[in-house]
Amino acid sequence: MGRDVSGTKKVVQSLSNVKGIGNNLAHYMVKSLGIDKNLRMGMLTDEQINSIEENIKNMGEKYPEFNLNRRKDMQTGKNSHNIETDLIVAKKQDIDLERILQSWRGTRHSLNLKVRGQRTRCTGRAGKVVGVRKSTLKPGKAS
Repeated sequence: MGRDVSGTKKVVQSLSNVKGIGNNLAHYMVKSLGIDKNLRMGMLTDEQINSIEENIKNMGEKYPEFNLNRRKDMQTGKNSHNIETDLIVAKKQDIDLERILQSWRGTRHSLNLKVRGQRTRCTGRAGKVVGVRKSTLKPGKAS
């Protein structure tokens, strides 16, 4: 799928190194294919590797929708699962659409602020000075 995985790692760890496939989805995939999760990726047969690749290509049809990362896509309205560069591009397009619509999340994204309701009083100050400036009092004057 355009990504080289390590042959020395176990199957689940190697699959979870692919962007868009997490640990839970890798476990679910290995279990549904009937592959031993304790095998190393380099020890799999060509048939097993091909079955993993086919599973990744057709993930939107084979797995329940709670395992997918693109549920009810805004353009198509269908459930799908993106990996690697497709996932990066889709996420960027979603953020750009929110900016164009001038939604709350889009505005927060464009201002480089926290989007999901976190507090910003003491965190989220990337590139800015964190701390308080002390006022310089002249000797003899009370504040």
